[in-house]
Amino acid sequence: MSASLSECRDAPIEAVKRIQINTSPNDGEVDFSSVSDCHPDASTFDLVSLADILRNAFVYPPHTIYRDVKIAATGFDPAQDMHENPIFHFQFQSALAESRPPADAIDTDTLVSTYHQLLCDAVARTTAGIKSPWLLQSGGKDSTSMAIALADVRPDTTCLTYLGGNEENEVASARFVAHQLGLRHEALVCDPGRAYDRYLAILPRMPLLSADFAALSYVDLATEVSLQRGDGIIDALGSDQYFGVPLHRQDRILALLARNLRVPQSLFKSRLINRSFKLCFALSTLQMGEFERYFPGSRFTDSEVDALFGWRVSNYSRQRMETFHNDIVSAASAEAVRRISLVVGESAHLAKGMYATQAMHLRLAYPYCDKQFRDWIFHSIPDDQLIGPGGLNKVVMRQYIAKRFQQLPYVQAKGCFRFDLRGLARQRFDQVHAFSLQAQSLLPGAPRWLETHRNSLDNKYFASKFYLLAMILPWLLDRLHATATARKDVIDEHAAL
Repeated sequence: MSASLSECRDAPIEAVKRIQINTSPNDGEVDFSSVSDCHPDASTFDLVSLADILRNAFVYPPHTIYRDVKIAATGFDPAQDMHENPIFHFQFQSALAESRPPADAIDTDTLVSTYHQLLCDAVARTTAGIKSPWLLQSGGKDSTSMAIALADVRPDTTCLTYLGGNEENEVASARFVAHQLGLRHEALVCDPGRAYDRYLAILPRMPLLSADFAALSYVDLATEVSLQRGDGIIDALGSDQYFGVPLHRQDRILALLARNLRVPQSLFKSRLINRSFKLCFALSTLQMGEFERYFPGSRFTDSEVDALFGWRVSNYSRQRMETFHNDIVSAASAEAVRRISLVVGESAHLAKGMYATQAMHLRLAYPYCDKQFRDWIFHSIPDDQLIGPGGLNKVVMRQYIAKRFQQLPYVQAKGCFRFDLRGLARQRFDQVHAFSLQAQSLLPGAPRWLETHRNSLDNKYFASKFYLLAMILPWLLDRLHATATARKDVIDEHAAL
């Protein structure tokens, strides 16, 4: 029989059972019950992991927000003990592939036909337990390719597109694709206050903590699916790691700018810089290493993280990159290094869906993570059908889409779930500031940062950092409150006796 919640929360640190969870989506659905059924005491928060999130929006695997909970994410062998110096090695680098067929060895029609059949098989396997599936149709290549397969295998699927801001509006083209395929389509317009309220409602049931910049979008979407009586989500993430991620001009410029410098924070207060997202982003990049600059979004600098904690914790977070050092230095190209960064960041990109659906009691399917489909793409596709001339990515996927649709604009431009960060700051500043006052035992510098930057949050650079605090603070407070409540219950029980 499992221990009661009160017993788990009152157990001394050394008595808490060390937990290890296999979170690689290539191995099927993830079981978080060992964490969800019995949370470790809040005193077991890993403060370096908290620094990871502030610096990069996620926790470096195999670590989690709890010191006694580790994950075996992609690149880690789950047979290893993740608590004792686990070894990271990613096996899906191009240089490690078996001899692929030469260019033009397989005609396009055969290639596309096999792609379709294997993707349909992957969809069938991964959605077998879902009665009412919903596809998160972001409007990019991956979700369009997925929708084509779903139309054949799961025509009962509803496509759901999120309009998160004014930077990209792909609702019309996504709806066109869905209707052409005979799939039902719905759209959800971002309301940052509504999304945040939905996050606060489910966070007590979220097993672990991450702060991916699309996490609130995901919670908003998952809640909508649940309200519409869907029981499962199909997510079109997971293919980049084996298709490859060509670097473009902007990536190379950012890599040159990333120099691990310590820039005086006073520079960000000047009127010229304070109001310019691009200048703030460039100065922030100077303070990062090249590897961490590959992670998306604007995050807290090392100096800011140290100020939030009141001690120099950022160095410990940086040291966690040593886990990936051997793979990085042996990488055959800059593209190979970036691919490692995507795999490492997967603990955030995919975890946001894992945590949200766990909290909402929804099934979650990642068809692109199906092993049979992944292995065929990686081993049996000619190199020029993965990354083509000029860094054209996912060539075979583009050809597959072209068989059904010609010149869709979002096949040429990347799509994503965006979120109104500045709107969240405008609508929820006072609420998050109140959270920061309550959480000063963990982040004593958070109230001051918020007060100092209140008038700068219309700049997305600062609003992104506000977002990180908005995600982190209530999650931590919920666990602290739950621990205090559980302890009070125990005291009351003893008093009654």
